[in-house]
Amino acid sequence: MTLREAQQRVLPTPFHSRTSAVCETNLWSSWKGYTVVDCYTSLEDEYFAIRNATSVFDLSPMTKYRITGKEGMAYLDKLMTRRMDRLTPGRVLYALWCNDRGHVLDDGTVFQLDENHWRLCSQERHLDWLLTTATGFDVEIHDESDEVVALAVQGPTSCRTLKAMNLAGIEDLKPFASRRFPFEGAELLVSRTGFTGDLGYELWIEPGRAERLWDALFSAGNPFGILPVGGQALDMARIEAGFIQAGVEFVPAATVVRPHRGRSPFELGLGRLVHFDKPIFNGRRALLEERKQGSRYRLVKLDIAGNKPAGDAFIYNRKQKVIGHVTSAVWSPSAKMNIALASLEMPWGRPDDELYAEVYYNSELQWKRLLARCKVVEDAFFDPPRRHKTPAEC
Repeated sequence: MTLREAQQRVLPTPFHSRTSAVCETNLWSSWKGYTVVDCYTSLEDEYFAIRNATSVFDLSPMTKYRITGKEGMAYLDKLMTRRMDRLTPGRVLYALWCNDRGHVLDDGTVFQLDENHWRLCSQERHLDWLLTTATGFDVEIHDESDEVVALAVQGPTSCRTLKAMNLAGIEDLKPFASRRFPFEGAELLVSRTGFTGDLGYELWIEPGRAERLWDALFSAGNPFGILPVGGQALDMARIEAGFIQAGVEFVPAATVVRPHRGRSPFELGLGRLVHFDKPIFNGRRALLEERKQGSRYRLVKLDIAGNKPAGDAFIYNRKQKVIGHVTSAVWSPSAKMNIALASLEMPWGRPDDELYAEVYYNSELQWKRLLARCKVVEDAFFDPPRRHKTPAEC
């Protein structure tokens, strides 16, 4: 194999022997150098497994960094826009980090595993930035993406499935908390986290035990309607939850061609994660100036009239001027709404604004255009009480 072939090769995840055996559609895509399933059987069955039963998604390609050292907390506090001293062992925080312009490099979750041991999970790869930011701190940063595999176990019967797998006390695990359990002579880390906006967990283990974890999980979940799900169903669920995705709602600041094309936390609706009560963090000065001068864009949730998904649609005001575009869109079976996330120019995106989406759809080989009225939605499209309840429904 040549060097070029090796660089272009897409690898199977440690769960591939199991995922390939049940992937009937043969629909795959590449995620950070690994091949992952887009859809196993049908999008409808997989979506409803997320919302009505137990779903399993292979998270293994996610980028994972191990951060260790006595100054790890101080380092994370400089890296992230939110206060990280609220982390304690066994807790998880959702956070984001910016460049000096105050534009988002990525978002992700930070686990504190032990007193001086953290794990940062993200979509993009950021080792250069993490090492540069670590200058002057007594910390070590290691890319452990290939050393830890993960499954997202999501849905209303997910707790019952894990309890049937003999994870005693799993129902008492609070949202954004993690706990270790023994499994097959190893340690299984379970966090009550996920990307679906539903009750759910993420399971983290060493690659050598991936197949045994899959088998034990599906054996335990068989009475509870367990199904593997691909990226298509997961994307529907995360849009319903109003979650952003790098490369979709924003271009990571490290990869933009024109610097002004980046987005700040305020422009992504994540101003709550910017904590100016700490003195130093990357992008603080630029974000203070933005708070003073105002933002350029606003990310909003839209309820769009009709049932034609508005993917990539332009958004118009009542004077028929383009003032933004849709970043993600789907018909939501749970909310019974035609929903979208959209990036709009300021000051548009207020609840009483008159907005329209330019929707194109194909009907019997004829392309049709319509301007569908849009309503700004302030809350998540789908946010069931079971997502927050502790003890979880088991």
